[in-house]
Amino acid sequence: METVYDWLTVVLFAFLVVLFLHRSVDVENPKDHLWQYLVAGVGCAVTNWLGNEGMDAMAVGTFLATLAFIYYTLRPFSFQSGGK
Repeated sequence: METVYDWLTVVLFAFLVVLFLHRSVDVENPKDHLWQYLVAGVGCAVTNWLGNEGMDAMAVGTFLATLAFIYYTLRPFSFQSGGK
């Protein structure tokens, strides 16, 4: 844990784990698929690698692309109204 990329990607990966565990409780009505979490996890790994290799512009771009993928695909902040 030496660079800012280490910290950012670990925090984002921990967020993905919590989101996956939270959503895996409802087995009968899944919102997303496991491959979506795999893509986001690979995005974290690539971001960290690029940042640690000194390719800052590409690391920031990959990090932003990973955040966009998570936001639009996994929709972590979507709330359902009503009870079911």
